[in-house]
Amino acid sequence: MSEREKLLRKLSGAMFAAFEMQLYLDTHKHDTEAFKSFKEYLAIAKKCKEEYVERFGPLTANDIYGDTRYEWLNAPWPWDNSKEAYK
Repeated sequence: MSEREKLLRKLSGAMFAAFEMQLYLDTHKHDTEAFKSFKEYLAIAKKCKEEYVERFGPLTANDIYGDTRYEWLNAPWPWDNSKEAYK
């Protein structure tokens, strides 16, 4: 598994966990431990996304590099990484 794929999996896992905690908190808003976990997963996801964007390019158009030019279309699209798509 490539470093890129490992980072994407870590990001995906943290985002999934944060979303599940969000759903739980919708019905248990006073659970302070759950809220603490929710914030921790969000922080992990943010860190992973920042690292991914820095190392491999934007995941979304909102992740463009800097503020001087529009780089979104210059990054490889998922189908451009065919070696990783069929693992």
